[in-house]
Amino acid sequence: MSAQLPPKKPTKPLTEYQGIAAQWAAAKKAQEEEQATTRLRDEKVKQRNAIALRNFKYQHGLLVALLLCFFYLHAVGLFLFTKGFLLTRLVLEHKSECTVSPLQEYGDAPVSNPDNGCWHPKTFNKAVIVIIDALRYDFTVPYVPADNTSEPRHFHNAFTTPYEIASKRPENAVLLPFIADPPTTTLQRLKGLTTGTLPTFIDAGSNFAGTAIDEDNIIAQLKGRGKHMAFMGDDTWMALFPGLFEDDMNYPYESLNVWDLHTVDNGVNEHIFPLLEPKNATKWDVLFAHYLGVDHAGHRYGPDHFAMTEKLKQMDEVVQRLVNRIDDDTLLVVMGDHGMDAKGDHGGESDMELEAALWMYSKKPVFGRLPRELLPQQGERSVAQIDLVPTISLLLGIPIPFNNLGAPIAEAFLGRRQSGMRNLATVSRLTAAQIKRYQREYSGKNDEDMEESSVVKTAWEAGQKLWASVVSKRKSTENDWIQVYREFTTYQQETLRICKYLWARFDLVSMGSGIIVLLGSIITLAIYARGFIGDTTILTDVILKRTRNGLCVGTLASLPVTFALSEKLEVPRLHVILFGTTVGIILGFLSATRDARQRLASLLPNDGWGFLSLLFTTLNCVMFGSNSFTIWEDKALTYFIATFAVAGFTASRRNKDPANRVLGTYHSIILLILTRLAAISRLCREEQMPFCHSTFYASATSSVSAPWTLALLYIMALVLPSIVRSFYTGTKSYSGPAPFYIGWAFRFGLFLVATYWTLDSADNGSWFPGHEALIKVAKPVIAQIVIAIGLIAGHVGFAWSSLCLDVDVQDKEPVKPEQGTKVTSASGRTVTILGYANVHGSRYFLLVISWALVLILLQKPMGALSMGVLLWQLLTILEIIDVNDLSSSSIGPVMFAILGNAHFFSTGHQATLSSIQWDAAFIPLSTIRYPWSPLLITANTLGPQILTAIAVPLVSLWKAPPKKEPENEEGLMSKVARASATYILFQATIAGASMICAGWLRRHLMLYRIFSPRFMLGAVTLIVTELVCILIGVGAVRWNWVAVGEVFGYS
Repeated sequence: MSAQLPPKKPTKPLTEYQGIAAQWAAAKKAQEEEQATTRLRDEKVKQRNAIALRNFKYQHGLLVALLLCFFYLHAVGLFLFTKGFLLTRLVLEHKSECTVSPLQEYGDAPVSNPDNGCWHPKTFNKAVIVIIDALRYDFTVPYVPADNTSEPRHFHNAFTTPYEIASKRPENAVLLPFIADPPTTTLQRLKGLTTGTLPTFIDAGSNFAGTAIDEDNIIAQLKGRGKHMAFMGDDTWMALFPGLFEDDMNYPYESLNVWDLHTVDNGVNEHIFPLLEPKNATKWDVLFAHYLGVDHAGHRYGPDHFAMTEKLKQMDEVVQRLVNRIDDDTLLVVMGDHGMDAKGDHGGESDMELEAALWMYSKKPVFGRLPRELLPQQGERSVAQIDLVPTISLLLGIPIPFNNLGAPIAEAFLGRRQSGMRNLATVSRLTAAQIKRYQREYSGKNDEDMEESSVVKTAWEAGQKLWASVVSKRKSTENDWIQVYREFTTYQQETLRICKYLWARFDLVSMGSGIIVLLGSIITLAIYARGFIGDTTILTDVILKRTRNGLCVGTLASLPVTFALSEKLEVPRLHVILFGTTVGIILGFLSATRDARQRLASLLPNDGWGFLSLLFTTLNCVMFGSNSFTIWEDKALTYFIATFAVAGFTASRRNKDPANRVLGTYHSIILLILTRLAAISRLCREEQMPFCHSTFYASATSSVSAPWTLALLYIMALVLPSIVRSFYTGTKSYSGPAPFYIGWAFRFGLFLVATYWTLDSADNGSWFPGHEALIKVAKPVIAQIVIAIGLIAGHVGFAWSSLCLDVDVQDKEPVKPEQGTKVTSASGRTVTILGYANVHGSRYFLLVISWALVLILLQKPMGALSMGVLLWQLLTILEIIDVNDLSSSSIGPVMFAILGNAHFFSTGHQATLSSIQWDAAFIPLSTIRYPWSPLLITANTLGPQILTAIAVPLVSLWKAPPKKEPENEEGLMSKVARASATYILFQATIAGASMICAGWLRRHLMLYRIFSPRFMLGAVTLIVTELVCILIGVGAVRWNWVAVGEVFGYS
């Protein structure tokens, strides 16, 4: 019988409290489990984000390093070519000696009385030499109207004293056109005026960094003869002749502030006239004065302005006072160091820039005139500036500087005596003998025979024979001495021609090395930018390792070559090492390409857009082979942009999406209109005349902006921010920092820019008499505020600002899907992230706006309007790219580069030295300050290219949401790398084409007027835009990416 279990006790029902407690415990346990799961998930997300962030920074660093490798290749290629193309002549350190006449070796008697003159009896004991900077010859002669309707300009009939005295008293004065040798920059002209030698083209680049002249010159010869010299004016003389002027009679003034018309001139007047007092006459022997007001008036206003009239009248009064103060034993020389073009600029080789004025005056009758048979058959007789050197030397009784190539100015040695022609023939023979001595020494030092020309040998021998024949005559005639003068003048002119030819020789080995390096870099960059399939960032690590190995191998391989071949080929060892390193890098890249050949694709375009970008690039390069196409490059670039707009219109009309079709068509039409508007602003170069009309300034003969451009600046300040806003509102991105950046800071900055140029016009036009000092103080302060807003506040804000996003929470769907991304909450509400579709581009464009504000400030008013149009054009092209899905195409970066180059011309620049707007250095500064002043001029000159280089990443970032790309698609960072590399590739190709054409056409008549300046522009543009694109453009992508990743994750 089984045991029976006791009955269960009935379960006691839980109290209400216990039930609640049990539910609480269960809920708490579930919550803890959920929190643990959430923490685990969050930790994994954080870990993935941290890993993704590290990978991104690593890949970004590799990309910057690789692009800097390409920059190194470009820099070395340009350096090697430039060293062979823009040569400098050999400078001899020989000095002429007073007691050693160059004619002694030909049997003439040695110098017997140096106190009366070293090689020739002196005419004067003292001299006052006045340089009026940029004194053009037509400023000094009466205006003769071409027809009854033409009227004199502001620069006519204001500086009349030299012409009146030379006309009424020809035995006391002579006025001549004074022809400079290019480049027409002040420092190079001073070298020619004191040494008698010729500059080379590359010397123009040292106009602001002069070093002491180490070759024989007039100043050193005067000092060597114990002469006491006083100086006042342009401080460039202090760099060229340190320690040669008397310390208590040395008054230099800053020379580069082209906005200051009076400080230097008033300072010169303050010191020059007291020294001319009889009580101070024994303190000095030669007095040098360099006035700058005429030059600065030309730079600031142009020659056809009332300010030029005032300066020329002031100089006329100065000359009158000098004429009254000097004595009979003093020579007065007044001259210009160069002229100026129609806008008041100089530096090139146009006729107006080359033709200065020379006026010599003496109270005793010493000047004569050439016989009629020696005068030119057509036009007016002119003299070269280097002719002043032997003229002054012989008149003051000092030796002619050893390197001189000039001839004595005939009028200074003819006099009124019958023996004047004999005296002229004597000094011509003496000068020719010194030139022959220089020839012999130069040929021995440089293995270049200057006397290889039969004309040179014949002229010297004929002159010597004729001299001996005439001297042996009992009674020589004037015609005899004319023939002697002609022979020695022929010898001097032919020698000068040969020297110009020799100093235009090119180092073909160095030029060829530079071309090879640049072409190799273009090929490798083209492979990286357009030749790889898929994500290029994956290959960056491998490419960098191979290029590093190639660099090491190339360097080691070049070392023995430097010792074996550098002396035989006369190639500097540094050049060999640089060439070896670049070849090693290129070969290292190609080896990495070979390993990744399965990912290589054809470099030829596979669609219409790629073909269009290739066509634009090819046509742009081919233009540099013709001088006619080169000078009209601005027109060609306008046609390229218009062609793209038409292509965009055609492609957009075929778009299947109605919204995209309308949007693309609209922006294509807008781009076409804006391109035409930008083309209105132009600054014509001399070679374009008479088929071009300048509109950049108020007139073709002015450097002052038209008043109506000021009104347009205020309109731009109102309208342009609204235009930018319209591109943001399309994707609901006008939120976050965008309203402050665009609606407030950008608009306020543009108003300040308009205010600045209004004050500048008020200062130029004397609108507020008595308040000039206040205006001069206010202008740089306003400019500095604009720069602080754009660069300091703009960069800080960009680094730390949030995204251009907003959140909209509603019960119903508030926006269209393409305007944001939606998340549905548990409560059924729709949370929409506004601006999601353009989260990358909308934030990055804030950086472009910051730079645009500063670059707009640094342009003249018409140039500022052009920059505003450029900003609008960039946005329209970005929309066309988005509508036609061209973010990975080469057409976007190529069009950005073409836009930048086109607006280089519409901002008042040309590929000429004279078009550089030097006064940009004084927009935020009152004096020259290094390195800021050169940087400001660079930003003014290359402002459009700099802006497009910064904006290039937008080709890939505009309307790019923060989504992860599928494994088989190219990542956003890779697209940025392609776009940046393609932009650099275009600029490198343009620089390479201009380099090759300049090298090939090195004997072309227009080499130094057209082809060399275009090569220099291409080289500087490549270097500057490449650095900006890498360090600012690609560099800023890192900040932008991190800001987006902090919100949406990095993976």
